[in-house]
Amino acid sequence: MSATLDIVPLQDWINTNGKPLMIAGPCSAETEEQVWDTVTQIAKEGYAHVIRAGVWKPRTRPGSFEGMGEAALPWLAAAKKETGLPLAIEVASPDHIELALKYGVDILWIGARTTVNPFNVQDIADALKGVDIPVLVKTPLTLI
Repeated sequence: MSATLDIVPLQDWINTNGKPLMIAGPCSAETEEQVWDTVTQIAKEGYAHVIRAGVWKPRTRPGSFEGMGEAALPWLAAAKKETGLPLAIEVASPDHIELALKYGVDILWIGARTTVNPFNVQDIADALKGVDIPVLVKTPLTLI
């Protein structure tokens, strides 16, 4: 049996005091220092309601940097704890979800490269069965 996802406004999860929801952070979590410097500055200046960073970076070019993977998750968990801001990361597989939940990620997003494959999306939905966590879904650009 397939799992389904309910659509709930993210503002039901995060109080933005009526302002637009802002999610900010480095495109890719490359070093602990880079994550720490970026996220603490974002929190200090009040730029965002949620911190984010890419942990797994899907690439079309073989040999390109594909992210730090699980190694970056403790850095982000520490930044979340220090700033008090919720944490969001992109996931593309059930294994990513398991690790994200293990490290206390608050919001998951499914990237445009993943959303084009309905089998991947279904695997992710199945992995989230019984989990109460916001999931953002990016839609790929289509050319007409």
